[in-house]
Order: sequence, then C-alpha cells, then structure tokens
Amino acid sequence: MGDSDSYIKGKHILAVDDEEDVLETIEDILEGAVVDRARDYDTASRKIQDNIYDLAILDIMGVNGLQLLEETVAKGIPTVMLTAHAVNPEALMTSIRKGAISYLPKEVLSELDTLLNELLDARSQGQPPWRLLFDKLGKYFDERFGKDWKEKDMAFWSDFSRTYQIGKGIQERLQHDPTIQGKGI
Repeated sequence: MGDSDSYIKGKHILAVDDEEDVLETIEDILEGAVVDRARDYDTASRKIQDNIYDLAILDIMGVNGLQLLEETVAKGIPTVMLTAHAVNPEALMTSIRKGAISYLPKEVLSELDTLLNELLDARSQGQPPWRLLFDKLGKYFDERFGKDWKEKDMAFWSDFSRTYQIGKGIQERLQHDPTIQGKGI
C-alpha cells in the first residue's frame, strides 16, 4: 500500500448493499479499512445511529439508500452513493440535493479504492469532490444518459456548476455539523 491509500487505511466505513457479493468486493477492495456491512435498511439505520463512521457507501435500490443518505448526512458522515439500477440523472440529482459527496456506478467498483482516495483527498484539501467525479466520469455519464442529458434540468446544473465549492449537499452537511452549529455561519 502506498501513499494513495492513506485516506482509506484505518477508516471506519459503513457499506450498505442488498447483494452479499458486492459487500464482499467492497470489503476486499478497501483492504486496510474497517468495514461494517449491512444488507438492509433497518440494520444500516441502526448502525448509523449506534456508530461513528468516517465514510458511508450506500446502494440506492433495495436498501432505501436515499433515506439512509439523509441519516448519514444528519450525523455528518461523508457518503458515497454506489448503484447499478439507479444510474440515471434523477437519482444523481437527488443524491446531490440530499448531501452525498459522490455518486458512483457499480461499473467502476473495481476502482473504488482509487476513486475514494481521490475524492477524500480532494475533500480534505477543500476541493469539491463533485468536480473530481465529473472530471473522471463525465464521459461515462454522457454515454449512459446521452450527450445533452443536463439540458433537461438546465437550471439545476447551471446552479450546481456555479456552486461547486458550496453546493447544496455541502450546505446540508454543514447544517448538521456540531462543530459549526450555533456559530452563525
């Protein structure tokens, strides 16, 4: 393991997916991290309430991942959505609105450790992880959704591109950050 693994190594991560093989793969890929696993909403929700995590990785379908996202954001847990069946512009926009730091298709699961390290590195340096995501996977989204996929929701994407630094998701996370609450920020 090199320096590129430093953001994952030793982290306490919650991985939620209804498919056991996906959870096993995540755990294998994130070697060096402590990975708690959950296969359903109720188990994941209890773990979110009872533990402190450095990161959560949530499937969307089958585990009510968007509801879990609200719970992780409320606890200040940086959260990455990882999905196969909900790879669509609406789920992507909802993930952004609800405060996820990234949205990854399961097709990039084999690169999860590298992507997470890059996202967490960008985040630690005050750079928006979403910019990194679109730099890395913008072509994938264009191919998957169609070249002009953002035009349908131009107001959202226009506003989002102007506010990468303090996007809606970051604002939502800050509202739940106990170190900031009550400071008039």
